[in-house]
Amino acid sequence: MNSDIIQVGARLRRARRVLFITGAGVSAESQIPTFRGATAAFADGLTEDGVPFEAALSGETLRRNPALSWKYLARLELSIRGKTPNAAHHTMAALPSPERTVWIATQNIDELHQRAGSRNVLELHGNLRRIICTQCDYSVRWETYEGRAELPRCPECRSGLRPDVVLYGESLPGDVLGAFADEQQQGFDLLFSVGTTSLFPYVIEPVLAARRRGTPVVEINPEATPVSHLADFRFAAAAGPMLQQLAAAANGSTA
Repeated sequence: MNSDIIQVGARLRRARRVLFITGAGVSAESQIPTFRGATAAFADGLTEDGVPFEAALSGETLRRNPALSWKYLARLELSIRGKTPNAAHHTMAALPSPERTVWIATQNIDELHQRAGSRNVLELHGNLRRIICTQCDYSVRWETYEGRAELPRCPECRSGLRPDVVLYGESLPGDVLGAFADEQQQGFDLLFSVGTTSLFPYVIEPVLAARRRGTPVVEINPEATPVSHLADFRFAAAAGPMLQQLAAAANGSTA
């Protein structure tokens, strides 16, 4: 077994608080396309309506032309429908124990972490399967409104509904960012960056903070990223098989 795998396995075995930051590379192993791919951008980067997909899936368009936004949100939902958790999701979900707490901060909107059994999941970009009212606290699953011809309306206040995801031009949810900051303040014994290009500050900053604290950083990603040079251990590999090897090493197995 690779010496780096053995070392990370030993650190994982001793760790009491572990953070995973996950991105599209994890969902890709469940055959879920990237955000760009799922919106079916056409020639010149335009959708079939002649609008850039970033514009169609923006907060401004949702307010100004909700029918257009819902059309492509539905297409995005179709790309994740029926997909199931993969080895990466299941491996992370199996790591918590009475001695070890695991947190997952994910950029993915497909809730596959929760479906695999993970509990402490911070959805940085929201959840496409959850629909919320734009005015009140009403919330429901996507399936409740699937197939309706009219734009969905809140049954309680008649305001417009929307998927609980972060659209282009919108800010990340403050409550989730606050919870993420609170957990970082408590500190972690080990940080994993898995399947993310690490282009956003809310991914880069936790890695920088871990380095300042002396917390080991592990990156799993086929391609190099802006935080690769900060990682104590880097594995240029797919998430699922590599996490399985690391978990096996943590359990003292050579499988």
